[in-house]
Amino acid sequence: MSGVRIHPTALVETGVEIGAGSSVWDNVHIRTGAKIGPQCIIGEKTYIAYDVAIGPRCKINAFVYICAGVTLETGVMVSAGTIFTNDRFPRATTPDLDELRSSAPDEHTLSTLVKDGATLGAGCRIGPGLTIGRFAMVGMGSVVTRSVSDFTLVVGNPAWPVAAVCRCGNPLLRFADHAPPPSGEASCKACGRSYSFRDGVVRENA
Repeated sequence: MSGVRIHPTALVETGVEIGAGSSVWDNVHIRTGAKIGPQCIIGEKTYIAYDVAIGPRCKINAFVYICAGVTLETGVMVSAGTIFTNDRFPRATTPDLDELRSSAPDEHTLSTLVKDGATLGAGCRIGPGLTIGRFAMVGMGSVVTRSVSDFTLVVGNPAWPVAAVCRCGNPLLRFADHAPPPSGEASCKACGRSYSFRDGVVRENA
Protein backbone atom coordinates (compact mmCIF):
# COMPACT_ATOMS: atom_id res chain seq x y z
CA MET A 1 0.00 0.00 0.00
CA SER A 2 2.20 2.76 -1.37
CA GLY A 3 2.27 6.06 0.49
CA VAL A 4 -0.15 4.86 3.20
CA ARG A 5 0.37 5.76 6.85
CA ILE A 6 -0.99 3.18 9.31
CA HIS A 7 -0.53 3.71 13.05
CA PRO A 8 1.07 0.68 14.75
CA THR A 9 -1.98 0.20 17.03
CA ALA A 10 -4.44 0.07 14.10
CA LEU A 11 -5.90 -3.34 13.19
CA VAL A 12 -6.24 -3.68 9.42
CA GLU A 13 -7.45 -7.14 8.44
CA THR A 14 -6.36 -9.03 5.35
CA GLY A 15 -8.12 -8.14 2.12
CA VAL A 16 -8.44 -4.43 2.93
CA GLU A 17 -7.54 -1.95 0.17
CA ILE A 18 -6.21 1.49 1.15
CA GLY A 19 -5.41 4.12 -1.48
CA ALA A 20 -2.18 6.08 -1.75
CA GLY A 21 -1.77 9.04 0.58
CA SER A 22 -4.34 7.85 3.12
CA SER A 23 -3.76 7.84 6.89
CA VAL A 24 -5.17 5.37 9.42
CA TRP A 25 -4.75 6.56 13.01
CA ASP A 26 -4.48 4.84 16.37
CA ASN A 27 -6.74 1.96 17.42
CA VAL A 28 -8.73 1.99 14.17
CA HIS A 29 -10.21 -1.39 13.18
CA ILE A 30 -10.90 -2.05 9.47
CA ARG A 31 -12.56 -5.37 8.59
CA THR A 32 -11.75 -7.55 5.63
CA GLY A 33 -13.02 -6.49 2.22
CA ALA A 34 -13.24 -2.79 3.05
CA LYS A 35 -11.97 -0.37 0.42
CA ILE A 36 -10.51 3.03 1.35
CA GLY A 37 -9.79 5.48 -1.46
CA PRO A 38 -6.70 7.66 -1.86
CA GLN A 39 -5.99 10.70 0.33
CA CYS A 40 -8.42 9.71 3.08
CA ILE A 41 -8.08 10.22 6.84
CA ILE A 42 -9.45 7.57 9.20
CA GLY A 43 -9.52 9.04 12.72
CA GLU A 44 -8.60 7.28 15.93
CA LYS A 45 -10.74 4.49 17.40
CA THR A 46 -12.97 4.33 14.31
CA TYR A 47 -14.50 1.02 13.22
CA ILE A 48 -15.08 0.19 9.53
CA ALA A 49 -16.99 -3.03 8.84
CA TYR A 50 -16.83 -5.71 6.15
CA ASP A 51 -16.87 -4.51 2.52
CA VAL A 52 -17.51 -0.84 3.35
CA ALA A 53 -16.52 1.35 0.38
CA ILE A 54 -15.00 4.78 1.05
CA GLY A 55 -14.16 7.02 -1.90
CA PRO A 56 -11.25 9.41 -2.42
CA ARG A 57 -10.53 12.33 -0.09
CA CYS A 58 -12.97 11.39 2.65
CA LYS A 59 -12.36 12.58 6.18
CA ILE A 60 -13.53 10.21 8.92
CA ASN A 61 -13.07 11.72 12.40
CA ALA A 62 -12.52 9.84 15.68
CA PHE A 63 -14.93 7.31 17.26
CA VAL A 64 -16.97 6.75 14.08
CA TYR A 65 -18.85 3.46 13.56
CA ILE A 66 -19.37 2.52 9.90
CA CYS A 67 -21.29 -0.74 9.56
CA ALA A 68 -21.54 -3.15 6.64
CA GLY A 69 -23.55 -1.90 3.67
CA VAL A 70 -22.29 1.70 3.80
CA THR A 71 -20.76 3.46 0.78
CA LEU A 72 -19.20 6.92 0.96
CA GLU A 73 -18.53 8.65 -2.34
CA THR A 74 -15.82 11.28 -2.95
CA GLY A 75 -15.07 14.03 -0.44
CA VAL A 76 -17.46 12.97 2.33
CA MET A 77 -16.87 14.24 5.88
CA VAL A 78 -18.03 12.07 8.78
CA SER A 79 -17.58 13.95 12.05
CA ALA A 80 -16.62 12.50 15.42
CA GLY A 81 -18.96 10.05 17.10
CA THR A 82 -21.18 9.37 14.09
CA ILE A 83 -22.92 5.98 14.03
CA PHE A 84 -24.36 4.21 10.98
CA THR A 85 -26.93 1.40 11.25
CA ASN A 86 -27.97 -1.27 8.75
CA ASP A 87 -30.84 -3.33 10.21
CA ARG A 88 -34.38 -2.02 10.83
CA PHE A 89 -35.38 -4.93 13.08
CA PRO A 90 -32.23 -6.04 14.93
CA ARG A 91 -32.27 -9.00 17.29
CA ALA A 92 -29.45 -10.68 19.22
CA THR A 93 -30.80 -14.19 18.61
CA THR A 94 -33.08 -16.22 16.39
CA PRO A 95 -36.80 -15.97 17.30
CA ASP A 96 -36.72 -19.09 19.49
CA LEU A 97 -33.75 -17.65 21.45
CA ASP A 98 -31.63 -20.78 21.01
CA GLU A 99 -29.02 -19.40 18.59
CA LEU A 100 -27.02 -16.18 18.52
CA ARG A 101 -27.41 -14.27 15.26
CA SER A 102 -24.21 -13.65 13.35
CA SER A 103 -22.91 -10.08 13.10
CA ALA A 104 -21.83 -10.70 9.50
CA PRO A 105 -23.87 -9.11 6.67
CA ASP A 106 -26.93 -11.14 5.66
CA GLU A 107 -30.29 -10.75 3.88
CA HIS A 108 -31.39 -8.22 6.52
CA THR A 109 -28.45 -5.88 5.91
CA LEU A 110 -29.61 -2.63 4.27
CA SER A 111 -27.35 -0.38 2.19
CA THR A 112 -26.72 3.30 2.86
CA LEU A 113 -25.16 5.69 0.34
CA VAL A 114 -23.55 9.03 1.23
CA LYS A 115 -23.00 10.99 -1.97
CA ASP A 116 -20.18 13.30 -3.06
CA GLY A 117 -19.27 16.17 -0.77
CA ALA A 118 -21.82 15.48 1.99
CA THR A 119 -21.07 16.31 5.65
CA LEU A 120 -22.36 14.38 8.66
CA GLY A 121 -22.13 16.40 11.86
CA ALA A 122 -20.67 15.22 15.16
CA GLY A 123 -22.63 12.61 17.03
CA CYS A 124 -25.32 12.08 14.41
CA ARG A 125 -27.09 8.76 13.85
CA ILE A 126 -27.83 7.48 10.34
CA GLY A 127 -30.69 5.02 9.91
CA PRO A 128 -30.47 2.00 7.57
CA GLY A 129 -31.26 1.95 3.87
CA LEU A 130 -30.94 5.70 3.28
CA THR A 131 -29.29 8.04 0.78
CA ILE A 132 -27.61 11.27 1.88
CA GLY A 133 -27.50 13.57 -1.16
CA ARG A 134 -24.66 15.45 -2.81
CA PHE A 135 -23.24 18.23 -0.61
CA ALA A 136 -26.03 17.70 1.91
CA MET A 137 -25.35 18.47 5.58
CA VAL A 138 -26.57 16.68 8.69
CA GLY A 139 -26.49 18.79 11.84
CA MET A 140 -24.64 17.55 14.92
CA GLY A 141 -26.59 15.15 17.08
CA SER A 142 -29.29 14.60 14.45
CA VAL A 143 -31.08 11.27 14.01
CA VAL A 144 -31.63 10.65 10.30
CA THR A 145 -34.59 8.37 9.58
CA ARG A 146 -35.29 9.33 5.95
CA SER A 147 -33.13 10.10 2.91
CA VAL A 148 -31.72 13.62 2.53
CA SER A 149 -31.86 15.56 -0.75
CA ASP A 150 -28.88 17.19 -2.47
CA PHE A 151 -27.71 20.54 -1.04
CA THR A 152 -30.05 20.23 1.95
CA LEU A 153 -29.35 20.79 5.65
CA VAL A 154 -31.28 18.58 8.09
CA VAL A 155 -31.29 18.87 11.88
CA GLY A 156 -33.08 17.36 14.86
CA ASN A 157 -34.59 14.08 16.03
CA PRO A 158 -35.99 12.97 13.71
CA ALA A 159 -33.97 15.11 11.30
CA TRP A 160 -35.95 17.56 9.15
CA PRO A 161 -34.87 19.83 6.26
CA VAL A 162 -34.32 23.39 7.50
CA ALA A 163 -32.22 25.02 4.75
CA ALA A 164 -30.54 24.71 1.39
CA VAL A 165 -26.75 24.82 1.51
CA CYS A 166 -24.08 25.66 -1.04
CA ARG A 167 -21.36 23.34 -2.24
CA CYS A 168 -19.01 25.43 -0.04
CA GLY A 169 -21.16 24.75 3.05
CA ASN A 170 -22.76 28.17 3.56
CA PRO A 171 -26.57 28.45 3.80
CA LEU A 172 -28.45 29.57 0.68
CA LEU A 173 -32.05 29.70 1.84
CA ARG A 174 -33.76 28.85 5.10
CA PHE A 175 -37.00 26.89 4.88
CA ALA A 176 -40.20 28.02 6.62
CA ASP A 177 -41.58 25.47 9.09
CA HIS A 178 -39.72 22.58 7.42
CA ALA A 179 -41.48 23.35 4.13
CA PRO A 180 -39.66 22.69 0.84
CA PRO A 181 -37.98 25.69 -0.79
CA PRO A 182 -40.17 27.89 -2.99
CA SER A 183 -39.44 27.93 -6.72
CA GLY A 184 -36.78 30.45 -7.69
CA GLU A 185 -33.07 31.15 -7.78
CA ALA A 186 -30.42 31.91 -5.16
CA SER A 187 -26.71 32.65 -5.11
CA CYS A 188 -24.24 31.92 -2.35
CA LYS A 189 -23.07 35.11 -0.64
CA ALA A 190 -19.77 33.47 0.22
CA CYS A 191 -18.63 31.99 -3.11
CA GLY A 192 -21.12 33.21 -5.73
CA ARG A 193 -22.30 29.79 -6.96
CA SER A 194 -25.92 29.85 -8.12
CA TYR A 195 -28.77 27.40 -7.56
CA SER A 196 -32.32 26.78 -8.75
CA PHE A 197 -35.29 25.64 -6.66
CA ARG A 198 -37.98 23.68 -8.52
CA ASP A 199 -40.60 21.28 -7.14
CA GLY A 200 -38.84 21.18 -3.78
CA VAL A 201 -35.51 20.15 -5.32
CA VAL A 202 -32.27 22.14 -5.10
CA ARG A 203 -30.10 22.07 -8.23
CA GLU A 204 -26.73 23.63 -8.87
CA ASN A 205 -26.67 25.85 -11.96
CA ALA A 206 -24.01 25.17 -14.56
